[in-house]
Amino acid sequence: MDLLEIMRNRRSVRSYTGEAVPEEKIEQILKAGLLSASGKNLKPWEFIVVRDKEVLAKLTKSRAAGAAMIEHADCAIVVVGDTEKTDVWTEDCSAAMTNMHLMADCLGVGSCWVQGRLRIASDERTTEEFIRELLDIPDKYGVEAILSLGMTEEHPEAHSLEELPMEKIHKEKF
Repeated sequence: MDLLEIMRNRRSVRSYTGEAVPEEKIEQILKAGLLSASGKNLKPWEFIVVRDKEVLAKLTKSRAAGAAMIEHADCAIVVVGDTEKTDVWTEDCSAAMTNMHLMADCLGVGSCWVQGRLRIASDERTTEEFIRELLDIPDKYGVEAILSLGMTEEHPEAHSLEELPMEKIHKEKF
């Protein structure tokens, strides 16, 4: 499968079977994140792997809406970035999230990106404050997002290249 085909096939999956994601697949997903590009190769990201069912259930409250699937996931990877290392930690962490999202799909693991930065938790704190307290994250780290992971029975249909909004491409000038 070529890279464009992999990207076409990648879909957000919010429904999981409850079956465990094999440890070797989680390790490959994490390695994909570690292989991500970063500004000046500073690699400001840190990954927190959560498999404890009680903590996964609590993570669903980290967002006022849009995080319910985490409770039924087998695993979640919380991506944080060292805000003292670089001012582009959000971009670098997003690149890592993208690599892990793509790798999960390649391995037949359902995944969904749950945005953390600039979001509100169900208790009206920021999502960052909620997750920071829950997972004991030091102050110098910003919370970027959570990648939920779980085995899925059915993979959503791939995107069609014909549906791409080609009008968004400009040449030479806007």
